[in-house]
Amino acid sequence: MSETAPPRRLRCAIYTRKSSEEGLDMEFNSLDAQRESCEAYVASQRAEGWVCMRERYDDGGYSGGSLERPGLQALLEDVEAGLVDVIVVYKIDRLSRSLMDFAKLVEALDRNNVTFVSVTQAFNTTTSMGRLTLNILLSFAQFEREVIGERIRDKFAASRKRGMWMGGFVPMGYDVSDRKLLINEAEAITVRHMFRRFVELGSATTLTRELVAGGVLNKRGKPIDKGFLYKLFRNRLYLGEAVHKGTSYPGEHDAIIDQPLWDQVHAILLESPRQRAANTRTETPALLKGLIFTERGIAMTPTATKKGSRHYRYYTSMDAIRNRAGEGTDGFVRLNAGMVETAVVQHIRSLLRAPEIVARAVEAARRTDPDIDEHEVVTALSGFDGLWESLFPAEQARIARLLIERITVSSDGMAVDLRTEGLGSVIREMVTPERELAA
Repeated sequence: MSETAPPRRLRCAIYTRKSSEEGLDMEFNSLDAQRESCEAYVASQRAEGWVCMRERYDDGGYSGGSLERPGLQALLEDVEAGLVDVIVVYKIDRLSRSLMDFAKLVEALDRNNVTFVSVTQAFNTTTSMGRLTLNILLSFAQFEREVIGERIRDKFAASRKRGMWMGGFVPMGYDVSDRKLLINEAEAITVRHMFRRFVELGSATTLTRELVAGGVLNKRGKPIDKGFLYKLFRNRLYLGEAVHKGTSYPGEHDAIIDQPLWDQVHAILLESPRQRAANTRTETPALLKGLIFTERGIAMTPTATKKGSRHYRYYTSMDAIRNRAGEGTDGFVRLNAGMVETAVVQHIRSLLRAPEIVARAVEAARRTDPDIDEHEVVTALSGFDGLWESLFPAEQARIARLLIERITVSSDGMAVDLRTEGLGSVIREMVTPERELAA
């Protein structure tokens, strides 16, 4: 009498999925319910050699419209490794809601001799009728997913037309309360400052340097960059509008920027950044023009020469220019502009750290602003280096004329005379933005 051979052992991998994360923190959630039903089904097939694998393949909060799910990818890796014989799901749409994606899955399963079972939908994928049934079920699953997507898109569009906030990253200048945008006054002041300074400077690069030097951070606590500024300047949310697919609607929230300021900013943005930078450079005067003299009181004027494709800038004595002489009476004809400008700026930076200059700056600033205190002046002067580096050459030239009375060069060196009143003006310009941001 022959004995019946025991059934082949079939390793069953249970896969569960839930589209939303809602309820996943509960002690017994939807994934647990799916797994319990699948385990019960596998147990009913124990006589056929079915056994549950210990590994869990769960995807909580992932849509069935894509295969990019960590649990599913781990399952497919084990399938390719020959570790799975049967995949068990609660319903077919737990595995996929896309016909194209499911065709890829079936191809991978057939290649590795793996079958799958739906606990609530009985069919056999090894027969033509089973495959037809599967395709019909998947068609309905995909149709259901597309209908749900259309409903969500229609609801979103209708809500945006009513000016409602529909979630996402909260822009700088606002906070969210009860699903509504409310103005964050401290951040709103910074946003207005960015718009106004861009109108004054005409350059996102310069404004970025200025904001970074001032330690201004975005809503995520990171330094401001040009990309952030351009995105901010184009966000119609700040006009109190809600935008959907390029169309603006009146928003439920309050505006931070008024229409005239918005129009000024966008008039500048219409011009390309390269053209704005080129315009600024062509309008830029030499840094020390009208300020630098020889020890005999002869003005030194900016001149330039070109050798090949390179340009060389100089400050040349007017005596040398008029007389066409090779040697001036002061012992030199011209100075390298870059070297002398760098030396003057370094000299000014050193002077601004001297206690007597600080005292003069406080006194000069108080003549027009009695409320200014010494701490504000010291703070402003300590930030001069960062401010200077953030300025375009034209603005640097303007600051130089405010600070410098006269520069005298001789064979013994260079003397820089500061303008006390100009020093007060510069201090007030540096303190005012800080006060606005702190207000």
